[in-house]
Amino acid sequence: MTRLERNPPATGCRNAPILKERGQHEVFCGLTGIIWLHRKMQDAFFLVVGSRTCAHLLQSAAGVMIFAEPRFGTAILEETDLAGLADAQEELEREVDRLLARRSDIRQLFLVGSCPSEVIKLDLARAAERLSARHAPHVRVLNYSGSGIETTFTEGEDACLASMVPALPETAERQLLLVGALPDVVEDQALDLLQKLGIENVAVLPARRADKGLAIGPNTVFALTQPFLGGTHAALERRGARHVPAPFPFGEEGTTAWLAAVAREFGVDRARFDAVTSAPRARARRAIRKAAEALHGKSVFFFPDSQLEIPLARFLTRECGMEAIEIGAPYIHKGLVGPDLDLLAPGPTLAEGQDVERQLDRCRAESPDLTVCGLGLANPLEAEGLATKWAIELVFTPVHFYEQAGDLAGLFSRPLRRRTALHLGTGS
Repeated sequence: MTRLERNPPATGCRNAPILKERGQHEVFCGLTGIIWLHRKMQDAFFLVVGSRTCAHLLQSAAGVMIFAEPRFGTAILEETDLAGLADAQEELEREVDRLLARRSDIRQLFLVGSCPSEVIKLDLARAAERLSARHAPHVRVLNYSGSGIETTFTEGEDACLASMVPALPETAERQLLLVGALPDVVEDQALDLLQKLGIENVAVLPARRADKGLAIGPNTVFALTQPFLGGTHAALERRGARHVPAPFPFGEEGTTAWLAAVAREFGVDRARFDAVTSAPRARARRAIRKAAEALHGKSVFFFPDSQLEIPLARFLTRECGMEAIEIGAPYIHKGLVGPDLDLLAPGPTLAEGQDVERQLDRCRAESPDLTVCGLGLANPLEAEGLATKWAIELVFTPVHFYEQAGDLAGLFSRPLRRRTALHLGTGS
């Protein structure tokens, strides 16, 4: 049997002009990533060093867990800390010692910087180094920034994973590393597909537990499952690992292309690839076709928010029959989203960064059928008569790989179906 062949290159948007905007932007901060990361890493704890506002954000976004202690918290910076009247380093280390004495289940502790801790120049890297030495080998203490200053909310996960890479042990084994936090059920589906393809030595970053024996080296190849992991990508390459570029596994086409890139890397032949993927591909196509009936022929406008915008635009235009008017993304990293840009038909405006007032003007002028944006913009746009989709929901919901392809299409069709039902109900 011949090896899986590479598809011929498509004429897409990789070299299309990009409108670069550097004005006011509307996004959540990187602390938001803790909400899904603390669920993924079962023996980790995220200690935000910040203000009461930071604590309120996490509590309101994640909800209150009644039956189990959460794996995140906030070390509150009081007025004396902010004014330099107290030694915030000493107070932080004292609080960490108390936390670890009470919670013996913690194996990884992340000190998460915030806007207040960065403004007063609190050296969390030095604190993490001292605390890690003090509590080794039972607990590894790392730090990263979740500050919302000039960042978008998915960068919290990127900064977290990037902080883990330098501390991973070295390995010479040939292995595949899946990078990006996925819901457990989706991760299990991906691992099952790879195992059926004959790719056995597969690790995941982040691992569910610190004792998984995760290691990295020059024979590690990695495939990203999230398009916002530019810092993690760079950190892995500095350790000698090699990236497998591919479209992201959204929808049937994206999942197949992602798996095909990995399969080529590991010498999987075409017959085996087709035998493993044909049934789930067919299920995904049927599910998308049913869910996307309301999307065909409709227009979509993306505000920059999650960094998922380019792969999602590729999915909506190629698999759901939509027309993309503008695709805004906080950052456009062609080393990551280049394969999706290759598949995206020329035509839409590509915008990097944001000047929110100007983009609102363009959106209103185009009057798209569906607008994908953040929570802060959705309600005002709905009041103006535009149907919207909350971008943040696409990060919290299982949407990757074959079995979730129909659900992904449904997330976009639901606002249009709801609007149609409301209009019919009012007789308008």
